[in-house]
Amino acid sequence: MENPLLKDWNTPFGTPPFPAIGISHFRPAIEELINQASAEIDLIISNQDPADFENSIAALDRAGEKLGDISSILFNLNSAETSKELQIVTQDISPLLTRFSNDITLNEKLFERVKYVYERKDSCGLNTEQQMLLEKHYRNFILGGAGLTQDKKTRFREISEELSKLSLKFEEHILNETNDFELHLMSPDDLAGLPEDSIEAASEEAVSRGKKGWVFTLHAPSFIPFMKYSERRDLREKMYRAYSSRAYHSNDNDNRQMVLRIVNLRLELANILGFKNFADLTLGDRMLDSVEKVRSFLHELHHASFPAARRDFDNVMDYALKNGHKGTFERWDWAFYSEKLRKAKFEIDDELLRPYFALENLEQAVLGLASTLFGIRFIRRNDIPVYNPEVKTWEVLDADDSPLAVLYIDYFPRKGKNGGAWMTSYREQRISDGKDIRPLISIVANFTRPTGTKPSLLTFEEVNTFLHEFGHSLHGIFSKCSYESLAGTNVARDFVELPSQFMENYAGEKEWLKTWARHYLTGETIPDNLIEKIRESLTYNEGYACNRQLSFGFLDMAWHTLTGEINTGVDEFERKAVASTELFPPVDGTNISVSFGHIFGGGYASGYYGYKWAEVLDADAFSYFKETGIFNRNTATSFRKNILERGGSNKPMVLYKMFRGKEPSIDALLERSGLKVS
Repeated sequence: MENPLLKDWNTPFGTPPFPAIGISHFRPAIEELINQASAEIDLIISNQDPADFENSIAALDRAGEKLGDISSILFNLNSAETSKELQIVTQDISPLLTRFSNDITLNEKLFERVKYVYERKDSCGLNTEQQMLLEKHYRNFILGGAGLTQDKKTRFREISEELSKLSLKFEEHILNETNDFELHLMSPDDLAGLPEDSIEAASEEAVSRGKKGWVFTLHAPSFIPFMKYSERRDLREKMYRAYSSRAYHSNDNDNRQMVLRIVNLRLELANILGFKNFADLTLGDRMLDSVEKVRSFLHELHHASFPAARRDFDNVMDYALKNGHKGTFERWDWAFYSEKLRKAKFEIDDELLRPYFALENLEQAVLGLASTLFGIRFIRRNDIPVYNPEVKTWEVLDADDSPLAVLYIDYFPRKGKNGGAWMTSYREQRISDGKDIRPLISIVANFTRPTGTKPSLLTFEEVNTFLHEFGHSLHGIFSKCSYESLAGTNVARDFVELPSQFMENYAGEKEWLKTWARHYLTGETIPDNLIEKIRESLTYNEGYACNRQLSFGFLDMAWHTLTGEINTGVDEFERKAVASTELFPPVDGTNISVSFGHIFGGGYASGYYGYKWAEVLDADAFSYFKETGIFNRNTATSFRKNILERGGSNKPMVLYKMFRGKEPSIDALLERSGLKVS
């Protein structure tokens, strides 16, 4: 049987032929491609010429390109279009890939060649990008166990393979718990306060499940409006407890022991490599490159913002108590009364804005914004294969009509899709045999679905999310690097969120909103007074939001600065870690860590602080755009040339200063977010 994953693809732009790919194709393809990549590694080792950058470092970066492409397809599908069968295959394949990765970094002869070049790097005449690639590969070897004794190499392999399985299982458990819960309502009285759109969507969800009445789920488009608008406090509590106790139920999906196992294995791995904790291992190539710098940043921002967080909390609680709330103010009351106070203060809420935020219009506006800033064009394509009929595709062309990328966008929640939103790629940009291989970029989201009577009408937060992930996509689309390992979003973890969070700034700009935000029924452009209310409300509860983000950063660092094995309860540890940020009483039976996919399932371990650090960068960067004009082509070109195109080809701070002319400070963030409390 022919395996489409091993053939050349006769598709537009060499895109994956998704309809032809079956789950059974992945294992044999990965095994064959591992063999091919191993042969490429053998050629590097057997080269009789002295090691140099081209025959060792660049050759190593090119080895296994096809393997990387096929692996991306597997893991991307496992996140966006999974099934029990695909999950099993992914669990089966993941250790093979980890083993192969270990075979590279633990290969003594290969490391000798890399080390030989590294020790002569100052006399090799390397350009900056080549130096960055050399340093990255040398660091990968050191962190990959190249300098270990044989017995430690064996243990290193065991740990890394187990961790690769655990991270997948962790995410599977969260998805299972999200999908397994439903709030099935039969009485119209249970719908008090809920918007018409949410009720209609819940009715359609019930029909899709063969039930009468209304079904609400833990997926964001269902969960968030329920928590904001339901007047049934008992049902808000039920939804909150269900969401916040995912993977915490003493069942097959329980992640408590998995959290402890992961952090203990990460600590052991760090110790084997000579680090006192896992954070020390991971932070070496970041902008904030030490535990001390990260902690200093978190504490500085916490000290500056906590008075605003306390102010926001007290304002909402006082409003609740003055407007009928009885008893303790709990976490499931926050979104409900926060939204009511926002409407009272600014005469604005999500349901007032939704009619102006039709997804179809936003899509055109976001793509048009990129065209305005950078001169690029997006051509809708219906001939590019997709993994689900809902996925849309575009060909992206530069101002001179040269190809830049293919863009996939997958908007709506499905049973086989993880929650949240993310940008990823099916092929990274790189130079191969002198040819610029352009990337295949994908945005995946879980936005509000259209109903039988209305198009997809988004919340303001969903507008922000689209801009955020699109910013990531621009980082991939514009990549202009020679080496795949440095291309696109392959940058320091605390730098990668700059382009995404930068783009979010446009959500509150009148000049941009006026170009696209129109009432879906009347065609009326969003009124100036409504935009002004949006702008006035942008800093609403930003202190509370900042404090919540910082709590995640503190929790992440607490787990990954452990210097001894932990066997205490996850709850006890977590409460101590976030104590300085707490405003609410604890809720028994709930836990953040067990569903903290960013750090236990994704790649943000010791890096969650990067979201707040990137806000410092993006606030400072956008202040420059505000000075020169938010659509200024020259400023945008500088952002493209110095940030978006460069990937990891230079140090992040060097790139930022090339764009901005100076280092950032937290002042612009504090000013923009209204966090300065007199």
